[in-house]
Amino acid sequence: MQKIVPCLWFDGNGEEAVKFYTGIFPNSRVTDKLLWGDTNPALKGSLLTAVFELQGQEFMVINGGPQFKFTPAISMYLRCGTQAEVDNYWSRLLEGGKPMECGWLTDRYGVAWQIVPDGLIEMFQDKDPAKAARAMQSMMTMVKLDIAAVRKAFDGA
Repeated sequence: MQKIVPCLWFDGNGEEAVKFYTGIFPNSRVTDKLLWGDTNPALKGSLLTAVFELQGQEFMVINGGPQFKFTPAISMYLRCGTQAEVDNYWSRLLEGGKPMECGWLTDRYGVAWQIVPDGLIEMFQDKDPAKAARAMQSMMTMVKLDIAAVRKAFDGA
């Protein structure tokens, strides 16, 4: 059991969000649901909370109401092994959402995601500051990240 579980606050559409996310990521499942009971007769029988896993990572959703909204100050950092994986997650999570710069997007629920190809951070941390700077400058011009284009800039080609 994971000791720290991110809890995402939704305004009544948490169950829809869970279905959306578990439909995108392989090895995903809902592990627990709690429905509203007699303490809130207007919502009785609808989802209060759910615990779900995305590729083994636990999350919780709560249908808490309109008091709080998501901001990019907290985001889901999604590491991808290939450009095809970046492209897949980018297009699926972007459905109904909004692209931002540098590999970030906000999905249809307002949750911010960073879709990041493996190897990018290593280029930024390279011992050669000129190579690292070229990679960073290349990435800063992008919306969806293109690892081949960043690698080309990094290599000085």
